[in-house]
Amino acid sequence: MNTVYGAMHQQGLVRPARGRVLGGVCAGLARRFGLDPWLARVLFVLVLMLIPGSQILIYPILWILMPSER
Repeated sequence: MNTVYGAMHQQGLVRPARGRVLGGVCAGLARRFGLDPWLARVLFVLVLMLIPGSQILIYPILWILMPSER
């Protein structure tokens, strides 16, 4: 698992220590792609509405796989 964390950290996919609402996944994605965190949250919810039930899988998986900011 250290290789997954290392690769995500190297690409800038980390959950920030500040600015989290739940787990920091959307804030981390927003930081990585240069978006406002609230815009990323709204887009995340809209995408998950298109694929019902996916939020049960996608968010927790990203929460586990994305390393926390040190």
